[in-house]
This record gives sequence, C-alpha cells and structure tokens, in this order.
Amino acid sequence: MNSMLTRNQQRTICSQLGRVKLQLLYKASIHGFTGAAFHQRCDNHSPTVSVGFNASGYVFGGYTTQPFSQSGQYVWDDQAFLFTFSGEKLLKYPVTGPANAVRMIANSGPYFGEAMVLVNGSQAVVHSNPGNHYTFNAAEMHGNDLNLTECEVYEVEETTELERPWRTIIWESEKRKELIDSIKIYKPTVSSVSQIRVLLIGAVGAGKSSFFNSINSVFRGHVTSQAIAGCSTTSLTTQFRSYSLKAGREGKPLPIVLCDTMGLEESTGAGLDIDDISSILKGHLPDRYQFNPSAPLHFEALGYHKSPGLKDRIHCVAYVIDACKISIMPTKLEEKLDAIRRKVNLMGIPQLVLMTKVDEACPFVAQDIRNIYRSSYIKEMMQEVSARLGVPLSCVVPVKNYSEELELDMNCDILLLSAVIQMLRFADNYFDEISDQFSKVEIKE
Repeated sequence: MNSMLTRNQQRTICSQLGRVKLQLLYKASIHGFTGAAFHQRCDNHSPTVSVGFNASGYVFGGYTTQPFSQSGQYVWDDQAFLFTFSGEKLLKYPVTGPANAVRMIANSGPYFGEAMVLVNGSQAVVHSNPGNHYTFNAAEMHGNDLNLTECEVYEVEETTELERPWRTIIWESEKRKELIDSIKIYKPTVSSVSQIRVLLIGAVGAGKSSFFNSINSVFRGHVTSQAIAGCSTTSLTTQFRSYSLKAGREGKPLPIVLCDTMGLEESTGAGLDIDDISSILKGHLPDRYQFNPSAPLHFEALGYHKSPGLKDRIHCVAYVIDACKISIMPTKLEEKLDAIRRKVNLMGIPQLVLMTKVDEACPFVAQDIRNIYRSSYIKEMMQEVSARLGVPLSCVVPVKNYSEELELDMNCDILLLSAVIQMLRFADNYFDEISDQFSKVEIKE
C-alpha cells in the first residue's frame, strides 16, 4: 500500500509523539469506505493516527492512544488531538473534553468526540462539528470540503534503541582517512581492468544520483552536485552516465566508476526498461546514452559497444532503496526489481543494497547518524528489504546522502566510504569468479 502522507508529513506527526514510526493499517480506497472495513483493520490497535484527504488538498485527522472497538461507548483520552496541515506546518487541536475524546461506533470510521468523524456512516464523507470536545476552525481544518478522497489509519509504533550496536563502526577521523586511503590504493585483481564499474539501480527519487554526488563530495572535500538530483515523480536521470571519481579537484581518477541509470517506475513503458539492463550489464551502453522507456537499446544505436571487454562490463550492482518507502513498496516495482535481480544473478554479478534516507526514516538516527546500528527500526527495515529483494542482510548497507547540507560531516562520510569499500570487495569476488572460470577452461584444454 502506498501512503498518501509525504515523508515530511509523517516525520512532522512523529515529532509530536516521540521516537516512533507510522505503520499503515487501513486505506479506504483499497479496503473500502465503510465502518466494517475500518474496524476489521484497526480494532485493538493503538495508538493510532487517522488521516483524511479531500479534493481541496487538505490533509487532516486525529490521534488517540486508545484502541478502536465497536462498543458504542465514549472512551477517555487526555492525550488525543486533532490536526491539520498548513503547508508543511502541523496545526494541533488538543482534546477539550477527554471523557468524550473518542467514540467507538460500528458503522463509521475514526470518531473523535462529536467534533470530527472520518468515513461517517460508512460513506466517503466527514462529519464536522467544531466545539464538541475539540475546538477548531472548520475552514482551517478541511476548507469546508467534507468529501473524502482518501482516509488512512496508521498504528504508532515505538522505535526502540538497542543496548549495543549490532554492527561495529569506528566513528573517528582516523577511520575516515583509512577508508579513503584504502579506496585510493585499491587495484582490481584483473590486470585488464583499471576501474571497477558499479551499476546503481533504484526507483525514481531513491537517491542514486545523490549517492554519486555524496561520494564525489567526500573526495572533493566539499559538497558537490555534479549529477542531476532532486525530487520528482519521474526520473531526473534520462541518460546512462558513467561517473568517474577523482581524488580531489585535480587528483587522479579513483579505481571506481559509478554508473547511473534512469529511475525505475511502477507503470509499464515508464522509467528504466528492464530489457536495457542486460545491455548495461554486458557493457554495450555508451556513456550519455539517451534512454527510451518505450524501446530497449538496439545494436545499431549510436555508440553501441558491439564487442565490450571485461573492463566495460558491470562488476557490481547496487540497488538504491529509500528506507522510508520499503514497507509501502508497490508490487509492480518489487516485481521489476525481482526481474532485474534474476538477470543479474544469471550473469554472476555480485549485488548489494544501499538503503538511503535513514535519517528521514528514523528520528533516533536523525538525532545522531552514529545511532544507525543501534536503531531497531533501521534493523527491521534492513531485514525487510533483505527479504523483499532476496539478498542476505550482510549485503544491505545503510547510508545517508548529502542533500541539504553545505558542509561535510565525518560520520556521514564514514558510512558512505564503508559502502564503497563493500563495492570494491564485491567486485573482487566477481573477478575471482571470472579467474576461476578461465582456469577451468585452461585445465580442460
């Protein structure tokens, strides 16, 4: 299920509730605009955040600590509140009559006092009566548009801290220098290859281009933005790009090339064409090849590499996954990733997952990136993406890209550099496998 709440809206709501995350329970457009559907999905769950959406663009709802039921009774809740968004700002209306904060009605959705009812009477409408146990301005709350286009209910779950980090990372400047030096001196084990090529694959907005920009920033010594990155519903990357990294502004090329692709999209004929993946993996695609989602690459295309060597191939594939969207990953997108993974498996190319936007997914990590392996929520997300993509947990690496910062952060750098080290190690595994295959052929001959 896709959440209609944006990441920022979810984060804003969570900021009112502590170290928590929102888990989508009920979505009226899928489960039905009925009290029965709501209660089937939400009864006995608590605390919850209920959200209504209307065609006028208003996003509003309520929070209660009490579990829903169909008792017909009012329930006490002195922590309940209603809310609406004004832009990105949350306007909050605390309960004024806690004894009547929530009413448990069978044929309606979330029922906050007599002030606001979502999915009222099992219809896609809102009952609004300010002043009854909650005080608010109706025009401010929902623009007096009482027709719902969507209603969602989320369970509020605590994000707990682990006593000890489950992966060991040294957060020191010496470690950062050690990682940088290791990358600079790395040499592929195959003499014909001077730079390993890593293919970045992910949904639109997952952070593929931002990952390159972030790694580039670390080695340049300041935040850069060479690759086009940003927020869009369609891919900002429309060309196949092979980005070579340099050790400083005028430094030598580093032994790694990050290959950026068009973002994956749910719909057929949009985003990266899966048939192009094989051509990319085999090294046929020229740099700056213009993607055409409606037609895969043809061997007569300008710049097509008809006889690519080992140095032109992809030596490691990194799936870039937004940590905020793992639990609501669309089925069609998951199917596309699965189809790609099967192609990559057939070619024996190592794969890892870069889990991005970890700070947006977890407030505990947002406070301090060093909490990354002490966050049980991040661990759960890593386990979920491991299961969904069919890769071992050891192949899932969380990172935080530079997106709004103007200066580098040592701890972010260490996470990013650790991800690059994993790529180099995986590429070595690929070259070892290639060498073994050649050895077996020579023995047979």
